[in-house]
Amino acid sequence: MPYVNIKITKDGTSAEKKAELIRGVTDLLRDVLGKNPQTTVVVIEEIDSDNWGIGGETVTRRRGQGS
Repeated sequence: MPYVNIKITKDGTSAEKKAELIRGVTDLLRDVLGKNPQTTVVVIEEIDSDNWGIGGETVTRRRGQGS
């Protein structure tokens, strides 16, 4: 039973895009590894960009600086 945890920043990703991502990951595991889609679990966690850091600064700040 595959379990996939996808973490993205909260940036207004639509429910439709999330559903597309879940379908795509499920299909990929089926096609590449032969995993049963009925037992594949995909979880999307949305993290506030103030709580995600890269290179010693928050994503919020990096985006504001255009980095």
